[in-house]
Amino acid sequence: MHHAPRTLALICCLAALAGCAREEREVTSTGTPEWRASPGRGATPRAASAANYVAAAAAIDLFVIRSSELALQHSGRAQTRDFATQEIAAHKGLASQLSLAGRRLNLLPSATLPPRYQALIDRLQTAPDFDATYRQEQLQVHREALTLHSNYAAAGRSPTLRPVAAAAVPIIQRHLRLIPYL
Repeated sequence: MHHAPRTLALICCLAALAGCAREEREVTSTGTPEWRASPGRGATPRAASAANYVAAAAAIDLFVIRSSELALQHSGRAQTRDFATQEIAAHKGLASQLSLAGRRLNLLPSATLPPRYQALIDRLQTAPDFDATYRQEQLQVHREALTLHSNYAAAGRSPTLRPVAAAAVPIIQRHLRLIPYL
């Protein structure tokens, strides 16, 4: 009979985990990009649902990787090419962490760019001043990324994804500090 307490503890643990899994898979019905809303000073940040967070973060990583691959091909500036190389490595790492965490929740990132980011890639490919356009787009998308990851790290509902978001914040902050020097 001394196994009963362990069995009861195991059942309680499994019940708690089942409750967490339901909570993490919750998706908002609005379909709006909540992660773009930046809270005012002193306000509580609004985080995306787990599914929206994974989709938005994956799209950002994919955009940064693809646009940086273009920079390696088209930029005439060594600083821009060096930054692009760093971006590819960093965002492939972030994408791997996101994919691993997302798989644990049955949330698989898309390998296709959303139309908005594809339009930025298209604009970059035809830009008369590639370096200036690349710099501008990186700044814009990294600001979005910082808001997304910061909000999710602070207020996201998934204990599996919050550490991924928290780990991304200092990386994105470092990129934002480098972009003006491209």
